[in-house]
Amino acid sequence: MSKRDFYEILGVNKDANDDEIKKAYRKLAMKFHPDRNPDNPKAEEHFKEAKEAYEALSDPQKRAAYDQYGHAGVDPQAGMGGGAGMGGFADAFGDIFGDIFGGAGGRGGGRSNVYRGADLRYNLEISLEEAARGTETKIRIPTMAACDTCHGSGAKAGTKPETCPTCAGHGQVRMQQGFFSIQQACPKCHGSGKVIANPCPTCQGSGRVKQYKTLAVKIPSGVDEGDRIRLSGEGEAGVNGGPPGDLYVVIQIKAHSVFQRDHNDLHCEMPISFTTAALGGEIEIPTLDGHAKIKIPAETQSGKVFRLRGKGIKGVRSSTHGDLLCHMVLETPVNLTERQKELFKELEALSWGHEATHNPRAKSWMDKVRQFFGQ
Repeated sequence: MSKRDFYEILGVNKDANDDEIKKAYRKLAMKFHPDRNPDNPKAEEHFKEAKEAYEALSDPQKRAAYDQYGHAGVDPQAGMGGGAGMGGFADAFGDIFGDIFGGAGGRGGGRSNVYRGADLRYNLEISLEEAARGTETKIRIPTMAACDTCHGSGAKAGTKPETCPTCAGHGQVRMQQGFFSIQQACPKCHGSGKVIANPCPTCQGSGRVKQYKTLAVKIPSGVDEGDRIRLSGEGEAGVNGGPPGDLYVVIQIKAHSVFQRDHNDLHCEMPISFTTAALGGEIEIPTLDGHAKIKIPAETQSGKVFRLRGKGIKGVRSSTHGDLLCHMVLETPVNLTERQKELFKELEALSWGHEATHNPRAKSWMDKVRQFFGQ
């Protein structure tokens, strides 16, 4: 079965820019990710198809090869077309290698081996309150930046990179292997077409140095665990004048002493006494916005959940706040005095024989146990 066109898979035009391609891929990845479609094998196929298309079109060199040769340009196992003859096949092979290694094509012309800088990741831990309300903080990150001494050229001040004598500045050399003539990156200049006779003492000829930089990061309200904030152009510097990469700040939320978050809802456990559970009453509970009161009806059982609407978190992509769910936990009293023990025993004696009235759940459970043992 023939492969679909990569542009058609992503739903973009052939002149689409990098941002349009990335946006289209993210949309498809979110829609067809296997974790979101565990019972749909077709979704996994669409996801892999979109991933393959994005990997080809997001790389300038692979995209150029794909635009020129189609799938054969990015698939080393694909055929190159039978109508061109052996010479055309070899030339095409050479051109593809030229594109991959960033050098000149088989038809002449040279260009520098330019690469985009690497993307960076920074894990930022924030509190639940900061995640709910949003905040702004500063982070200090290590990165590879263009050398200030040589301005990224790698050459010592007063000198400049020289044309590579091995490849004459093309960045590639042609090799003959039987019937095939292919091009590969020049082993001396590694595809750049330039050599540095007098390297910069600051960066030792690499054109980049390790630095630390401080960045201000604005955290929007409602962010959740694993959310990413992209700082465009704040990644590592590019090679040979290439564009810098991006920095992705990944949110991690600290464990909270009171609340547990579930998307936009919050959960908390609220201990209540025997007296309050049996007779009812009013208790004060914490929220992210202060305190609130809820009425406990008489005969409330342990595990009862009370929902306070709108007391949760408003997510980044949500138009409304989530809820706060309070789970009642009946607390057994401890360190009882002799008098308190006497009163509990008196209460138990008064309840004896009236289990169906005062302890219906316990009686129902005991009936089931007796039925199980055939009594």
